[in-house]
Amino acid sequence: MLARMLFNLLNNHRVVEKLAESRPIRRAAQITAYAITKAQIAGRDASQRVLRSQTLRQVRDEAGKVPGDVGEMGSRLKRVGETFVSEVKGGWKDASRGIKK
Repeated sequence: MLARMLFNLLNNHRVVEKLAESRPIRRAAQITAYAITKAQIAGRDASQRVLRSQTLRQVRDEAGKVPGDVGEMGSRLKRVGETFVSEVKGGWKDASRGIKK
């Protein structure tokens, strides 16, 4: 019964217009729009950092090569791992500086 009454109220355009004109609903919409915009900017920045990443370049380069032996493959993986770790540490430092600001 309550669900049906709520459904009827929300499908009444006059009720929806009145709600949309209320200050709490407008503020909630502003906060939602701000959060979505902020998340889009953060996602774009993160994807740009990944594309500029040295680790990504190394993985692409190494994937195109055929290893001569197991030892060579292990050293390649070790280099890629070291680069990845250094980039994660750098990103962690950048993020902590951003939080402090």
